[in-house]
Amino acid sequence: MARKTPEELRSHRWFGVEDIRAFGHRSRMLQAGYSESDFRGKPVIGIINTWSELSPCHFHFRTRAEEVKRGVWQAGGFPVELPAHPVTEQYQKPTSMLYRNLLAMETEELARSHPCDGLVLLGGCDKTPPGLMMGAITAGLPCIFVPAGPMLRGNWRGKTLGSGSDVWKYHAELRAGNITEAQWKDMEGGIARSFGTCMTAGTAATMMLAVEALGFTLPGASSIPAADSAHPRMATETGKRIVEMVWEDLTPQSIITQASIDNAVTATMAFGGSTNAIPHLIAIARRAGVPLDLERFDALSRRVPLVANLRPNAGEKLMEDFFYAGGAQALFHRIREFLDLSARTVTGHTLGENIAGAEIFDEEVILPLDRPLQAEGGLAVVKGSLAPRGAVIKTSAAEPRLLNHTGPAVVFEDYADLKKRLDDPDLPVTPDSVLVLKQAGPQGGPGMPEWGMLPLPKK
Repeated sequence: MARKTPEELRSHRWFGVEDIRAFGHRSRMLQAGYSESDFRGKPVIGIINTWSELSPCHFHFRTRAEEVKRGVWQAGGFPVELPAHPVTEQYQKPTSMLYRNLLAMETEELARSHPCDGLVLLGGCDKTPPGLMMGAITAGLPCIFVPAGPMLRGNWRGKTLGSGSDVWKYHAELRAGNITEAQWKDMEGGIARSFGTCMTAGTAATMMLAVEALGFTLPGASSIPAADSAHPRMATETGKRIVEMVWEDLTPQSIITQASIDNAVTATMAFGGSTNAIPHLIAIARRAGVPLDLERFDALSRRVPLVANLRPNAGEKLMEDFFYAGGAQALFHRIREFLDLSARTVTGHTLGENIAGAEIFDEEVILPLDRPLQAEGGLAVVKGSLAPRGAVIKTSAAEPRLLNHTGPAVVFEDYADLKKRLDDPDLPVTPDSVLVLKQAGPQGGPGMPEWGMLPLPKK
């Protein structure tokens, strides 16, 4: 493979020529305390950092960015850190989904308007992996993703807790009078015990795994817990690798293909991932010019079994257990017959080459193909009078009896109506009722507020 020369670097336009503009660019670098030998003729690596003091998923990115820089320096590059919108799931109102595309635009413009030759993308909280990837694909520079990683498992009174899922379970217990207000309050300190993303198989874990399946992380990076010492080492190795990717001119367009998109969808289905993966992966695919629709999701889900035994799909296992069981690479190895192993990745090798030595250390977490959690993937596409163009359900998180159910509909016009009438003793609801919340999609919400876990009426 032909390697770039220093004169072919994009940043050469800023620092390598002899004109008045380059004079200004170099003088400002000297103003910052750098020597010309630090940056001239070297790949300039933009580290797009979604750290924020209001983003607990990304608290550790302040130091992870420094560890990425260490790798860039070691490989002979010049790192520059560029802050970007954190798209904070926990705090932003009315919904974080409104800001995914803002992050995509910000990532693209940060890359295009600055003297960057390559990008390292730091993200993890739900909307940040797709937002960063969308922008980076459009920018077209070599890029690699550093996943935030899951937080440590939750614990309360000896019970394992899963953030993002058990809050709904125990809130229902509170409303039913099965736990006290004091116990509910005490749980706050045990459900999220470290920095990092939710440790269930929710949107964050799903999208980090999907980005790895797409080929945009170092092998195994998506499953490393945020607090594990392997995480900063991964960040440093990522910094080293992006410098080589620039010299190799390994761009997103040479990695994202129909095969890699199918791999991401297939891995998501075998993982039992979030329904949110569908709009995010469609958006990523569109940026790359790869067709992807609900029919393709459904077809791929029907051919691969669900083998990741994780909450909220089943049992007590969480992402920390998934990591100890072998993580994403072990999952990909388990379902390798359903993947296109020739797909290229940021390592410069194929997916098949990356997973060749992967091992599974716990078959109660990553199940054998002949003993899956369910015979098909964790998501299914359904169509009918309520959704003629299609809707998505997470079959893996539903009781089997609910997959074929008839009951009276109890319809709420919007979220305000839900809050107003839910506990009305005259609400015409029975154990067989189907609760329907209108005006909660991308337009009506606005911005897809993800009110899928509706509270149960008190009666």
